[in-house]
Amino acid sequence: MTSPQEQPQMPETNRLFNMSPDDESIDLRDLLQCWDKATARLQETHESLRKEVTRLTDELEVKNRELARKNRLADLGLVASHIAHEVRNGLMPLTLYTGLLKRKIGTDPETNRIVDKIESGLTVLNTTVDDLLHFTADRQPNQTYVPTSKMILEICEDLAPQFQAQNVQLRLDLTEQEMLLADKDMLKRAFLNLTLNALDVMPNGGILTITSQVNFGHLEVEFADTGCGIAAGDVRRIFDPFFSTKSTGTGLGLAIVQRVMEVHQGQVSAINCPDFGAAFMLMFPMKAAKAAA
Repeated sequence: MTSPQEQPQMPETNRLFNMSPDDESIDLRDLLQCWDKATARLQETHESLRKEVTRLTDELEVKNRELARKNRLADLGLVASHIAHEVRNGLMPLTLYTGLLKRKIGTDPETNRIVDKIESGLTVLNTTVDDLLHFTADRQPNQTYVPTSKMILEICEDLAPQFQAQNVQLRLDLTEQEMLLADKDMLKRAFLNLTLNALDVMPNGGILTITSQVNFGHLEVEFADTGCGIAAGDVRRIFDPFFSTKSTGTGLGLAIVQRVMEVHQGQVSAINCPDFGAAFMLMFPMKAAKAAA
């Protein structure tokens, strides 16, 4: 016969449910606490699952939007590329004939003025074609180590007459310790587009500040102007193809910059400066950079 000390112990939960209502040892508060704890755990699990579903849904929506955008750009690129090649084929002989005409008309000022306007229009069309071809170019970058600061200096030197003509001051604060693994032509196009964009918004003078630094594992290059800034309604559209707030231009300059950054696994962003003007930030991952020799 088993002594009272040797009787098996009953689990706490079973003990609570197996005791009769008249058993004085029943503690209803313990039972309610167990119930509350179980309910709280279920509620926490439910809330955690709800948040995870919401997060995954948001991520899926973002991916779907990105995929839809890439599909639209791919279709647009095919059409734009075809149009650009056809227009360029027509521009080449027109440019040649205009040059021949200018040599034949001599020194008549009025006729020369008209020919100059024709040449100016052809130049604008050729720029548009260049933008279209750069935008639609779907090729893998030919990567080499590029000295970014030296490239920016060369671009600014080439545009020095335009800076002077528009009374735009240039301020540079560039790191000389980093070289970027990138496609040289693509990178130059991105830097050039941002510089020209700054000149466009400062036709009557201003300051363009270009800085570069290593920060948080990225090589950051910033172009900050003192122009009119970005309208609140344009911030989300500023990198869209063919979107432009200017009366002239293709609206592809910033779209090309974004395309270049995507190809190089980088990011571009635009914000308004605290006082006036806008700043465009390029962020390249440091895995694509190395110290200059």
